[in-house]
Amino acid sequence: MKADTNEQALLKGLALNDSRAIETIYKDNFAMVQAFIMQNNGSYDDARDVFQEAMIALYEKAQTESFVLTCQIKTYVYSICRRLWLKRLQQLGRYSNKVDSLDETVPVEEDLEIHEKRNAEFAIMDRAMNSLGEPCKSLLEGYYLKKMGMQALAAEFGYTNADNAKNQKYKCLMRLKKLFFSQYNIGD
Repeated sequence: MKADTNEQALLKGLALNDSRAIETIYKDNFAMVQAFIMQNNGSYDDARDVFQEAMIALYEKAQTESFVLTCQIKTYVYSICRRLWLKRLQQLGRYSNKVDSLDETVPVEEDLEIHEKRNAEFAIMDRAMNSLGEPCKSLLEGYYLKKMGMQALAAEFGYTNADNAKNQKYKCLMRLKKLFFSQYNIGD
């Protein structure tokens, strides 16, 4: 899932240091972060600090061409703020669900790296799907995204029976896999 065009425009504006985009992101998201932090042993100033750190992280990511946001800005900012705040509470010894060791928590940087890697993989899969061609692209979308059964796919694509549709789906899936991994391995 790609973020909608309005969110993409906000990200582009953020990357270009556009004050309207920054203000919009702030207005749309700060209250949610503030409420979370204040409900979890924090103050207004704590919320501002954590939100600022999240905005810096989002700003740095938005400036890289390889960054593809696969969720809403609100979700991304909230998850960064939540991790930062829980990590800070834990360091201060105020986190109510005490964890025996800090090693058991995932640092925000690692979480962002995993998120970026997943975004890159989604982008590669999107390119592979677009270069797959028809009828394979529509057949796979019908099966995996629209959750159509083999009988319905056979009827829609003119196959004589469900087994032929299943066989063609398998061949298309193998072609997609080959396209994906040829592009994936180039990126490594």
